[in-house]
Amino acid sequence: MIDFDAFIFDLDGTIYLGEQLIDGARDVIVSLRRAGKRVIFLSNKPIASRSAYAEKLTTLGIETQTEDVINSSFVAAQFFAREMPQARIYVIGEIALIDELVAAGLNLSEREEDTDIVLISLDRELTYEKIHFAYHAGKIGAQIWATNPDLVCPMPNDEIIDAGATIAAVEALLRRPIDGIIGKPSPIMIEAIIDILGVRPERCLMVGDRIETDIAMGKDAGMATALVLTGVTDRVLLDASDIAPDFVLESVGDLLEILLSE
Repeated sequence: MIDFDAFIFDLDGTIYLGEQLIDGARDVIVSLRRAGKRVIFLSNKPIASRSAYAEKLTTLGIETQTEDVINSSFVAAQFFAREMPQARIYVIGEIALIDELVAAGLNLSEREEDTDIVLISLDRELTYEKIHFAYHAGKIGAQIWATNPDLVCPMPNDEIIDAGATIAAVEALLRRPIDGIIGKPSPIMIEAIIDILGVRPERCLMVGDRIETDIAMGKDAGMATALVLTGVTDRVLLDASDIAPDFVLESVGDLLEILLSE
């Protein structure tokens, strides 16, 4: 049996799709908790608060406390409050992210010339004007950051456009890379996870559906990794990637069988 002290689970495409739990997800989490394992949920998705994700998981049948959830908006607010507390931030994102920043004592900006940081995130009300603002603020010196690099977010029968597409547009306009990313696979996210868990990375298993974020981050952190094929990554993408997960699962429900069989 392969034994880990902590298990880190991505949400969208790993534990659930939309409002539907993936088969076996609840049984896996319950079994790990009964075995005394630390379980946390990790999402790059910044359109809801940690408490809202905990409530959703609880409603779907996996009882979860707010402190069991980490997402990119929470980590972004903590990072900027610690590293750039006086920065004036323009947000391309939704109200949950804005609320998180304000709750951390950060200042928001409404004028390009007053902006120190443009923070790009998933925004289902993205407009020409928001990209225009980011471009001109960046041209006159604002740093450009993003909560996450994901191009799309998986849904049961579709995908929604995520922050990566907006990042690409702004980078093309500015003709340079953005200044930083907060969420997976960033070292900023790794540091936040390790601080919260209090567990050595080699004693952790990262489980997710994205090679370029979940698996890449786990490997960069020194964690074991398990890729599930219920989200954005299929075997064609897996075979084409130079990032190799330690385990490949048809779904998260197969996790216990894999751990017990080794």
